[in-house]
Amino acid sequence: MAGRLAGKVAIVTGAGSSGPGVGNGKATAILFAREGAKVLCADRVADRAGETCALIRAEGGVTSSFVADVSRRIDCAGLVSAAVGRYGRLDVLHNNVGITSRSGIDEVTEEEWDHVLAVNLKSMVFTVQAAVPHLAAAGGGSIINVSSITGLRVYPQGHTAYATSKAGIIGLTTTLAGELGGKRIRVNCIAPGQVYTPMVAGRLTPEAREQRRLAGLIPDEGTAWDVGWAAVYLASDESRWVTGHVLVVDAGITLTTRSGARFSDGT
Repeated sequence: MAGRLAGKVAIVTGAGSSGPGVGNGKATAILFAREGAKVLCADRVADRAGETCALIRAEGGVTSSFVADVSRRIDCAGLVSAAVGRYGRLDVLHNNVGITSRSGIDEVTEEEWDHVLAVNLKSMVFTVQAAVPHLAAAGGGSIINVSSITGLRVYPQGHTAYATSKAGIIGLTTTLAGELGGKRIRVNCIAPGQVYTPMVAGRLTPEAREQRRLAGLIPDEGTAWDVGWAAVYLASDESRWVTGHVLVVDAGITLTTRSGARFSDGT
């Protein structure tokens, strides 16, 4: 179905990819534009946002870029003001920015903890704060926060700050759904599983990539497009009665054993 977001204006934070290929934010921005939305692509690195915008424009979409460090409240306010100033309204806020951390509880420093929580969680608080008046003025809208299945289950490696931030996003989503429902602002969360994106590509051996592919109940590799299509649904009017929901996009890995091992009989 084409035109699912026709007439809407959307912000996508973290809309650029950290390396060659397509990350979750880039895929979401492209799909939003393909479905008819005008998209503000925000990223800390100008070239990354610009690349996404160029891809959208090449397909005839309407888009522009904005450079922002969303760990700073003033930048969060600025990107929302830019979207409304350029396109006249705001209907969708897609909070995608996230950084990783692989330190366990015995290793994480105060500086690392503060940085991860600021980028992954605090940023969403202040983008939402800036966006709410404009979403309400448009008659309601959709806020989509990207978490991770690390916020729902234990991982064997140490990801103390990262996992905590992703669990916090789920709690924030629930809280905001309660606060903003009366304004017809829906707040939902996507929890991606082990999708293959530029963020992880550089540190995965071919063997590790194959292990990830087979870890879920569906033995296919997840991509950023899988996450992007989930975002399209939550941004569209098709989900007008859905709020406070965590949409897990993970091939069923959260339903398997902790190691993601296949059953011994091969099924």
